[in-house]
Amino acid sequence: MTLGLSRRDLGRATLAAMAGTAVTNFAILRHARGEEPLKLRCSLDTAPSHVRNISIVDYLKQVETATGGKIASEVFHSGQLYADINVGKALLQGQVEMAVPGGWTQTGIVSDCDFVQLPAFYGQTIDITHEATDGKPGAHVVSQLETKLRAKCLGPWVDLGFQNWYSTKKPLKTIADLKGMKIRSPGGAGISWRINLLGGIANTTAWPNVPLALSQGTFDGFVSTDESVFSAKLWEAGVHFSYSDHQYVGQYVPLVSETFWAKVTPEQQKIMLDLWSKNIPTYRSNAAAAQTRARKALEEHGVGFTDPSREELAANRKIMQADVATLIKDAKLSPEIVRLTDEAIGGKA
Repeated sequence: MTLGLSRRDLGRATLAAMAGTAVTNFAILRHARGEEPLKLRCSLDTAPSHVRNISIVDYLKQVETATGGKIASEVFHSGQLYADINVGKALLQGQVEMAVPGGWTQTGIVSDCDFVQLPAFYGQTIDITHEATDGKPGAHVVSQLETKLRAKCLGPWVDLGFQNWYSTKKPLKTIADLKGMKIRSPGGAGISWRINLLGGIANTTAWPNVPLALSQGTFDGFVSTDESVFSAKLWEAGVHFSYSDHQYVGQYVPLVSETFWAKVTPEQQKIMLDLWSKNIPTYRSNAAAAQTRARKALEEHGVGFTDPSREELAANRKIMQADVATLIKDAKLSPEIVRLTDEAIGGKA
């Protein structure tokens, strides 16, 4: 007997210990050889059917395939982990490996994200936005986001689409109809500036909370896109009207935490960057098509749309341009981002 164990029990214990050591050593060896997949958690606060979610799920599946399963992803939808407005902090703290937040939700971290609220973008084509966000103004914003969030931007931003006004009870025929309305903003001083300028009362509410807030009357109007309204089935929460003035193009910024990026081999980094570059034209095209389908579906569910003329949009833009100094002050836009934007698209406003 040894410490209360028979010779047979001692033999069994020794074999078990040896087996356990072998398993541990095998696991260490696999990890050393890079055979254990790197886990990538991605947080999104829109529904699985949303065009952003569909794009990111597709991208991450391609990454997993192209890396032979060495990067294994898991996407958390509908704000299961974080609302976009909070996901920057989670990314910084390593609580998620990837996030693709709307730029308007990150203005508390990088105020220059609000540069697309400048009147020069109001009522313009989507190509004008791409010239700026794919160019020097966008690069200036990305540099700040990467530094402050300790993250890597994968490349060009994912389109959501044109942001418009929506309401429950009050028909929206002109911007004058917004006066006195309680209007939900998705975030950012720029959107609140526009709401206040036009006589509305701004209310910032995270997207996952919008359906309940609408049904409870917390606000009676909001800023969003046709696709977002459709994917959340907001006609069921009472949405009946839209003034489709294309205030600005909402875009999502693809960010990967610096900690995760450092674990990825140079070859895997190249795969991720190349796949993003290859797919972004398709994702943008899909987003535009999704917005078209969403509007048609919303009309079928009884939502009435008002499409202002080019002359009306120009008149609205003039009103906003007259107060641009207030926007720059309220949104804390840097002189640099204002200058870069003016150089990129100033002559096209």
